[in-house]
Amino acid sequence: MPSALAPVVLTAAAAAGLVYLYGHSPYDSAQLLPRCPFHWVTGLNCPACGGTRMTYALLHGDVAAALRANPALCAALPYGAYAYGRWAVARLRGHLHRHPLGPRGVRLVLGTAVLWTVVRNVLGR
Repeated sequence: MPSALAPVVLTAAAAAGLVYLYGHSPYDSAQLLPRCPFHWVTGLNCPACGGTRMTYALLHGDVAAALRANPALCAALPYGAYAYGRWAVARLRGHLHRHPLGPRGVRLVLGTAVLWTVVRNVLGR
């Protein structure tokens, strides 16, 4: 039987991270915020680069800045929230939740991420 503790702990950790990020601008280099390891090593933007700036902007109600930071991640956010909610509810009810993405869906997501990485680095976003 799956543990119902996982979604509680994960939600609490995410909430704590969001509270911290709300008061610490990613535009201030003196702030203690994680750096993207892919960007640090390669100098290129990964599919999620700009995610911290996007989240900060959304927390402050600036949708335009969030879209500038990472439009693809903004577009994926509602689906991510929906998928997390389904998983959390299933775990809280004591069930395993298997996402019905399947192999074709996984290939689509990975292909989209690779394409977005190439496009954003070629365009300099």
